[in-house]
Order: sequence, then C-alpha cells, then structure tokens
Amino acid sequence: MAKDPQLSTSQLSIGYPLKRENKTIASDLKLALQAGEFVCLLGPNGSGKSTLIRTLSGMQAPLAGEIDLKGHPLAEIAPRERAKAISVVLTETIPTGTMDAYSMVSLGRHPYSGWFGGLSPHDKQRIEWALNAVDAKAFAARQVAELSDGERQKISIARALAQEATVMLLDEPTAFLDLPRRVELMSLLRKLAHKETIALLLSTHDLDLALRFADRLWIMTEGGELIQGYPEALALDGRLAKAFANKNIQWDEALGSFRAHTEPCLYVYMPSQCTRSTWTRRALERLGYGITDSESKATFSIQISGNTESPQWNVTHKDHTKTFSSITDLIDWIQTTYTNP
Repeated sequence: MAKDPQLSTSQLSIGYPLKRENKTIASDLKLALQAGEFVCLLGPNGSGKSTLIRTLSGMQAPLAGEIDLKGHPLAEIAPRERAKAISVVLTETIPTGTMDAYSMVSLGRHPYSGWFGGLSPHDKQRIEWALNAVDAKAFAARQVAELSDGERQKISIARALAQEATVMLLDEPTAFLDLPRRVELMSLLRKLAHKETIALLLSTHDLDLALRFADRLWIMTEGGELIQGYPEALALDGRLAKAFANKNIQWDEALGSFRAHTEPCLYVYMPSQCTRSTWTRRALERLGYGITDSESKATFSIQISGNTESPQWNVTHKDHTKTFSSITDLIDWIQTTYTNP
C-alpha cells in the first residue's frame, strides 16, 4: 500500500454555513485514503456520511481545515482537473431520458473531451473497459430507464471508472439492492480498488458486509467523532460496540455481529461447536433463550452429533433425552413445550 495518500485532510470541519451560525457536524478530522484501499464509511442517519463525501469530493466547501489531493490543496485545483482525479457516485437518481447505458458511461469522459468533444479511440477503449469491469457489456445498448436498480448502479460505477480517477467516492451505492446484488457489488468494488489501485471510499449502512469486505472502517458517531481502524481491531477493542451502542442491541464478539438485546428468562446449555450449533444458537436467541456455560443453570441442554447427511439434536430435559433429525423439528418442540420467554 502506498505511503503517500491520494486524498487526505487536516483539521477538517464539515457541516453547513448558516446566516447566524455554522452548523458543524464533525470537526478536527484527520483522514487519509491510500491508493488500492477499500474503505467503508459507517454511521447512523444524520451522522454526516453524505456531507463528508460531498466535502471530500469538492462539491461542498469545508467549514474549516484542509483537503489535499495528492499533496495539493483541493480548493486550488481547477474543476476539470479535479474531475480527472476524483469520481463520485451519489444516491440521487441519475437522469435517464432516452439515454442508453453506453452513452451514460461515456459521460465519464467529459473531463477529457468536453460536452461537445468527440470520443477518441482512447475514450472508447476506456468506456469498453469500464463496462467490462462491472460486467455491464450485455446491457450497454439498453435504455437506462429500462434497467434494474442493480444494473443502473453498475452503469453509475462504470461511468465513474471511465473517468480514470485515482479516487472514487460512493454514497450508499447498495441502498436499493437485494442481498445477492449487495454482496456482488461490494466484492466488485473491493476487487477494483485493489486491482486498479483506486483509493475507494464507500458509505453504507450494511455493517456485516463492511466487516467482511473493507480494508479499513471509518465510523461517524452522532456526537461528531470519527473512529477509524481495521475491522477486526475495532471489533476486538470495543470501539465498534461503543459506536453503535443502543439499549435494544448488543455486539456479539463471538459471532461478529449485533443481535437484539433481550433479558432471557430461560437458559440452554449447548457445548457443541459446529456450523449447526451456530444456527441453533441463533434460533434459540431469536426465540428469547440465553446460552449458558453452566449445565446446572440450564432449563435443558442440547448436544449436536451426526454429520451433514444425518444430523442429530439430542435434547436432555427433566432427566429425559429426545432426539431430533432436523432443526425444524427442534424449534417446533421448543415452541410447543416451553412458553416463549
């Protein structure tokens, strides 16, 4: 990874200028985006994620501090030259009209050709590359208005790639996509950042995918603080749990995810460690049961045995053992035998 950042800030304050007093969302931000790095920006609604992205792109002026693009003050760089270095994908609906996908992607060459300039052989080559990079060549001739949400998002990213920018800023690109498309897009963006050495910042609400794909996390809190670090470090040192602290959810360090915070009335002892035990624990927690390490404290215990083809859930309760061959049968038995906690 490069030692010199593509985009960096010093004592940056972001927000909105008002007549009487500026509305500051976050201040004293010291940030750096490196070439070939995929960073995910997280935070609750209203924490300033979109404001930060717009400010870093130069679309919105900072309230204070400096933004440097490859060591040069961003404010001093001409808009056309800035557009060659920074590409932006925002959440706003892209204008469609009667434009086809290829024409939309070709707009990414505007910083080089101008509005009325023709496309050079290099321009066309870059557009073809961008379409192939996001696997959008098959629908390049279709009208943008006819594309699905996922296809439109690919076209937006291809347009940004066509700019040949070394910095890419994306605001909630997965917001309207289903889970398979979100996973596909996150995987694609991570691959592009690494392969094309793009400094890529993406804002998202999808914590689970961010933990799986991001090289680093930036987390904006409601109090205006920005926490940054490797996903695993933030998960282990408690900063991730603190950033999303809520009376209704709690961070499960063992599972690497948040879960609903409930106070169980009944506990289950389950020492097994396998894929089936993970999903069994999730089912029990969803039903309101706690998992305990003390067999004497448990209402019943579950031992999982067998293999994938012939799994067994052996439940011991009241000195009796029952065996189930599927998690469906186990859940049905729990719900009919015990009052839901």
